[in-house]
Amino acid sequence: MQKNKNLVSLDEFINKEIGPKGTKNRTKFDAGFESFKLGVLLQQARHEKGLTQEQVADLSGTNKSYISKLEKDLKDVRLSTLQRIITEGLGGELELSIKF
Repeated sequence: MQKNKNLVSLDEFINKEIGPKGTKNRTKFDAGFESFKLGVLLQQARHEKGLTQEQVADLSGTNKSYISKLEKDLKDVRLSTLQRIITEGLGGELELSIKF
């Protein structure tokens, strides 16, 4: 099987198009990606539990529109609200870490 010379890894692509880690553009990109990733993780967890956005909202004391906006990365979330959505709405546990 021949390797396509035009293909690059995702990391290589991001480095070329956005910039290497530590640059202003890359820091902004990475922050946006983490926010996007949170929405995807919430949506995946909700699907795994077989719940609708409305059910998660009811269980966590928010509303369907709020859950939808979080999943689509259209809304910032307070840590306490995120924790409530995960624990009460999804029956999960929030884990945080700090990396250097």
